[in-house]
Amino acid sequence: MKKVLLGSAALLALGVAPASAQFRAALQEADATVREGAASQQRVEELDDQASELLNEYRANLKQLDLLRRFNTTRQREVENQLSDIEGLQQDVDNVQGLQRAITPLMDEMLAQLEAVVQADIPFLAEERQNRLERLRSVMADSTQTPASRYRLLIEAFQIENEYGRTIEAYNGTVDNEGEELAVEFLRVGRLALIYKNANDSILRIYNSESGQFEDLDMGFLDDVRQALRVAKEQAPPNLLTIPVQAPEGATDAAAD
Repeated sequence: MKKVLLGSAALLALGVAPASAQFRAALQEADATVREGAASQQRVEELDDQASELLNEYRANLKQLDLLRRFNTTRQREVENQLSDIEGLQQDVDNVQGLQRAITPLMDEMLAQLEAVVQADIPFLAEERQNRLERLRSVMADSTQTPASRYRLLIEAFQIENEYGRTIEAYNGTVDNEGEELAVEFLRVGRLALIYKNANDSILRIYNSESGQFEDLDMGFLDDVRQALRVAKEQAPPNLLTIPVQAPEGATDAAAD
C-alpha cells in the first residue's frame, strides 16, 4: 500500500512541476507584455506630444506666413508708389533744362523791374539799395550760382522793397548843404515822405518827387517830425502823425474841378 501512495505522490509531483514552470513562464510573459504596453503607451504619448508641438509650430508658421504676406503687400504698394514718384522726378529732371531756359529771361526782367523801382522811388537808403542791386547783378552773372539761389535772392530783394512801403524808419546820413557835408537824421514814412533835419533843428526839409530835390519844410511840422522819429526808433508808442505829403496829380485836378 505504501508503494502505491509513494508512486502516486511521485506522479503528482511530476505533474505539478511542469504546471508551476508554465505559470511562471506565463507570469513572465504577462509582465513582459505589460512592460511592452507601458513602453508603447509612453511612445504614443511622446508621439502625441511631438504631434501637438509640430501642430502648434505649424500654426505659428502659418500665422507668420500671413503676417509676411501682409507685410510684403504693404511693401509692394510702397515700392509701386516710390517707383511712381521716381518716374515723376525723372520727368522733372528731364524738364529742368527747359525750365532753366525759361526762367533765366524772367529773372533778368525781374531785376530790371527792381532797378526801375529803386530809380523811380524817393532816395532813401540810396547806398544800401544800390549795393543790393550790385550784388544781384553779380549773382546773375555768376555761372556757379544755381537758378534756385538766384531766384531766391531776387524774391528776398522784392520782399525788402515791398516792406519799405508799409514801415516807418529813422536813420542817420549826410547831405550836401551849399557845398558842405551836413550830418542829418532822416525820417522815412513808407514811400510817402522822406524828411530830414539837422541836430539843432535849424534845418527841416522834405523830398519833392516832382523836382527831385529836398525843399525847406514849414517849421510848424517840426514837433510832428520829432514825434515820428521817436516812434520810428521805438522810443514812443505808435500814434497818429501829421506828415506833409504831396497830393497825387489826379486828386489835385479833381479838387480844382
